[in-house]
Order: sequence, then structure tokens, then C-alpha cells
Amino acid sequence: MSIIRRNPFSLDVWDPFHDFPFDTFLSLAESRPSFVSETSAFANTRIDWKETPEAHIFKADLPGVKKEEVKVEVEEGRVLQISGERSKEKEEKNDKWHRVERSSGKFLRRFRLRENAKVEHVKASMENGGLTVTVPKEEEKKQEVKAIEVSG
Repeated sequence: MSIIRRNPFSLDVWDPFHDFPFDTFLSLAESRPSFVSETSAFANTRIDWKETPEAHIFKADLPGVKKEEVKVEVEEGRVLQISGERSKEKEEKNDKWHRVERSSGKFLRRFRLRENAKVEHVKASMENGGLTVTVPKEEEKKQEVKAIEVSG
């Protein structure tokens, strides 16, 4: 699988259907109703990334997802990957659904970390449906100023 290199601060929204013929989408959606919700789950996992003096902090709201269903990895040196799957609710034979708005399916997000990230010290925690990934930063080395004596 190749990694798409993007500016992490770009305001562009990833469009899973960019350059995808609309009639193909319609036929997929009609033949597989779950196609729309599966794709929606993949594209709608929103993650906040903030940088503090000590760390890079990533936060994702993953309601209904158990920590066993989430995977946090650092690959190819400095690429943070957050992935998982939100399980679909079991349908009983006699159930009559009036509305289905919660998404289910797989999700995956990747972030290229800065050079100052300590990738060997990444920590992740899950609490009340919220995932927090903390990537500590290297201490910035203060540049020493060396006075040079001017002769002459």
C-alpha cells in the first residue's frame, strides 16, 4: 500500500469520489447499500492534531469503538497510522429500522510526523469513546552563540 504524501496543515478535504464516475457510484450504491455507509465511515473519522511545547497530540472521537478495535502504529519511520473498525449492530429478523445514521466499517488515517517526534515513545489511550495519541517531541537544542574576537 502506498502512502499519499500531503501537507498535514492543508485545508483540502479528502474526497473519496474524486475522479470517480458518478454513474459507477450509483450502481455500486444500488447493488451494495452498505457501500455508502462503509465509505462514509472511512472518510468521516475526524482527528484533531495539536502541537504543544512537549508533544504532538492527536484526538479522535470514536464512539462505540472498543480499544481492541483500534490500531495505532508508526510505519516507515515517521508516519503515524490510526485505523480500526466500527462494528455494525446485529440485525434481528423481526427488527424494523426507521433510520440508520451511525456509520460502521473500517477507518484509516495517516499523518507524517515532524522530525522532532520521538516515535519510539508514542502512547495511546482510549477513554469514553475518545482516542488520544501522544507523540513526545525532542527537546529543542538552544543554539549557542560564540563571540568571535575581532583583531586588528
